[in-house]
Amino acid sequence: MDLGPVLDGFAVVLQPENLLYCLLGALVGMLIGVLPGLGPAATIAILLPITYGIEPVAAIIMLAGIFYGAQYGGTITSVLLRLPGEASSVVTVFDGYQMARQGRAGTALGIAAIGSFIGGTVSVVGLTLVAPLVAGVALSFGPPEYAVLALLGILLVSTIGTGGSVKCLVAAGVGLLLATVGRDSFTGTTRFTFDNLALADGLDFVPIAMGLFGLGEILYNLDARGRGPGEPLPVGRVYPGRRDLAQARGAFGRGSVIGFVLGVLPGGGAVLSSLVAYAVEKRRSRTPERFGRGAVEGVAGPETANNAAATSSFIPLLTLGIPANATMAIIFGALLLQGIVPGPTLVDQHPELFWGVVNSMYVGNVILLVLSLPLVGVFVRILRVRASILAPITALVTVFGAFTVQNSVFDVVLVIVFGFLGYLMKKSGFEPGPLVLAFVLGSLMETSVRQSLRIFGGDPTGFLTRPVSGGLLALTVALVVLLPLGKVLLARRRAAAGAGRPEAGGRVESEERR
Repeated sequence: MDLGPVLDGFAVVLQPENLLYCLLGALVGMLIGVLPGLGPAATIAILLPITYGIEPVAAIIMLAGIFYGAQYGGTITSVLLRLPGEASSVVTVFDGYQMARQGRAGTALGIAAIGSFIGGTVSVVGLTLVAPLVAGVALSFGPPEYAVLALLGILLVSTIGTGGSVKCLVAAGVGLLLATVGRDSFTGTTRFTFDNLALADGLDFVPIAMGLFGLGEILYNLDARGRGPGEPLPVGRVYPGRRDLAQARGAFGRGSVIGFVLGVLPGGGAVLSSLVAYAVEKRRSRTPERFGRGAVEGVAGPETANNAAATSSFIPLLTLGIPANATMAIIFGALLLQGIVPGPTLVDQHPELFWGVVNSMYVGNVILLVLSLPLVGVFVRILRVRASILAPITALVTVFGAFTVQNSVFDVVLVIVFGFLGYLMKKSGFEPGPLVLAFVLGSLMETSVRQSLRIFGGDPTGFLTRPVSGGLLALTVALVVLLPLGKVLLARRRAAAGAGRPEAGGRVESEERR
């Protein structure tokens, strides 16, 4: 590998103007990640006219900073308010919010910041070294591979909730049903719209997430306060201790690899990466019951993975001209507006832009770490606000954030509807997380399955004829068989251990009597 262009890229990034735009992008990304509903895609779309008067390198550096900076910003509201600012932060809610309730909000945010830095840095190293190879592998993926990958992700949804597998599967089923609402992309017919034109384009993620996790949590907390006095949330120390870092060390490494690999695949991205990272950490843990109750690994793994995925999603965009997600599609448009066509020739024709953007991520991750850790104390102070003040502010931010995405009053109505649904789910012991995650993956799976069946002429055995899809399908079947079997074996071990404890206690007591 010729290191000359790479070093020249650092020279481009270290120019004062480009450094300023890198700082601005990371800061704006973190701030808009905090605002529920106003994600990086919407922000970048709003800023597109501004990029006209900016040099191409500086413009793309700023837009890239907004994208990966928002991944950490979404964590802040997930931890402090149980309100994911980004879709990729949904999984962080489970343990991050519980850590905040235990007085360890600062620790959760510190772990998230460190994980984001490690995941982003590892991913950009991989982007620098193996971008052409990884992009070639991603290019070989077709609808069958995406269909099975989405199915595997939905299967993993059943492992992330704390309300029991049956309730998680029911919630995931509802999420899949909601994903079918709207116009059929193949036939053009409408489904489950009830002749409502507002539903013709389907349901958007923002009102669903804001309702279930925002208003639903507010209503549930207010109901709990009505049954008894609420305890003030302890803040705890801001920086994670050695024990927390030791627990999160393995999750940092695994999350980096998972995020890098899945981030390259269109449709995978930060959401699926955080889901898989959480499931992996829970499955390999000797004490999986800690997850959903404030496990450090439950924050470290997903937050590392989603930032790594945000960085590696630039690989197919810059080397193949294929946007991996909606935000990459907008950045693709920004490149076209600058007169630059992303693709295999970008490295040769515009090396200063390619390596300038890639190397700006090294600098951007350092800036993000430097900005986030000292500011954690500021964000943690939100926990000191009384619930009577915080609840209406949170509701206002939730509704406003949902409205600003499409300036739609109907989205506000959906937020209210899903807010009551989230409240009823919490009261009944159902977790809203599986519903939201299945909704995100459902549309991808439906489209990919139908495209695959057309390719195979309606023969479903065609999935087995392709090496990657066949291997993923075998893994899915193995999980379907092994997960219930593992639970049965674990229950038997616990029963055997429980039966053995009285005997051990009896022996000790008899020894003491002797």
